[in-house]
Amino acid sequence: MLKLSKLLFNQPIMSLRLGAQIGLAVEPIINPHNLKILGWWCKAPQASGQLVLLAEDVRQELPDGLAVDDDDELNSPEDLVRHREILDIKFRLNDKPVRTKSARLGKVKDYSYNEGMFIQKLYVERPLRKLLSADDTLIIDRTQVLEVTDEYILVRDGEVKASENEFATEALPAV
Repeated sequence: MLKLSKLLFNQPIMSLRLGAQIGLAVEPIINPHNLKILGWWCKAPQASGQLVLLAEDVRQELPDGLAVDDDDELNSPEDLVRHREILDIKFRLNDKPVRTKSARLGKVKDYSYNEGMFIQKLYVERPLRKLLSADDTLIIDRTQVLEVTDEYILVRDGEVKASENEFATEALPAV
């Protein structure tokens, strides 16, 4: 089941041991190399700076927050040596331009992710000039993504049209 990205922002972090809120998961940490959600940048009352909650430390995503064992799951970024490269990138997916080799498609407006915390679909808001002639949102699957950089996301050219035409041809009865 896919979930929309709004469930990743400003989520309370609940401690199962204490039975209370111990912090706030402010925004997701995304690995741009494989579009996996590594965890969250967090705020906690007892900490002076930003903390990190790794996705692997979350016991369950609840309707009213993220459940963890206790506040030991909130780590200082300096303590996570293995993830230092990804944490230093501070990659943000929203508003990232999306393009093919030949055209600009628009900007990422939203995205959805699966239970394994991999981003599956990008919802791309089209530029104003294209709004008048077609749908205002493109849906791009992760299999169409060729490259992710700090400046843009490069996707396959014409992938959607090819698959729609193939489906239409297969669906037609032979004459």
